[in-house]
Amino acid sequence: MTIGSQNDIEGLKEIGQIVALTIREMKHRARAGMTTRELDEIGGQILKRHGAVPAPKATYNFPGNACISVNHDIAHGIPGNRKLQPGDVINIDVSAERGGYYADAGHSFPMSPYDPALTRLCQYAHDTMMKVIASLKHGVKLNEIGRIMQSEAEKGGYRVIKNLCSHGVGRSLHETPTEILPYYNKHDKRVLKEGMVITIEPFLSTGAEYAVEQPDGWTLSVPDNSFVAQHEHTIIITKHEPIIVTVA
Repeated sequence: MTIGSQNDIEGLKEIGQIVALTIREMKHRARAGMTTRELDEIGGQILKRHGAVPAPKATYNFPGNACISVNHDIAHGIPGNRKLQPGDVINIDVSAERGGYYADAGHSFPMSPYDPALTRLCQYAHDTMMKVIASLKHGVKLNEIGRIMQSEAEKGGYRVIKNLCSHGVGRSLHETPTEILPYYNKHDKRVLKEGMVITIEPFLSTGAEYAVEQPDGWTLSVPDNSFVAQHEHTIIITKHEPIIVTVA
């Protein structure tokens, strides 16, 4: 969407804060031995308490309140009977709607005992996301997002997952601009405009460059034993630094 009023900004900030609070509480309550379904139910309760609706369930009939992906499953993981284990890398991706506004955010984190390499991966993915966000404003070419993601990944010794993209959001879960690639595409002539609402979500990998859909029709996994971390914010483009709405 493109912001049309201060009410739009406030509506996005409200749902963005709910999404951020949900992720924060789910991470805080994640424990070894807990199933991903139990963790998902916590998220669903928080969203309901704040009058928000899980967007993947409402939009695509996704079988869960949030996407919870563990280790080599990296996106769109279905909550179920899988038990969290010590040392797992977990990704929680929450998108929700309230009052006609949508926000989308994700967070990857390791469970203790902490592997320094996996802790670094998660932190580096977060730092990459923030570096991209800090570089965006009205007039910047859209392909700068992919250029920075790819460059930062390579500097850190990682690769980007090339078939998982950032996207427009705001009045629905996925909007234009679509397919904001995580690598540089010189043919993409699109330009960021003031008021544009998009996600920024790098997926950084220790090996694989592509995610593969599993037979359940949802879960995306790496075809090797690499690990992947994703962090995601919903932002509003301005003439200066973007407004991050998915903060608590």
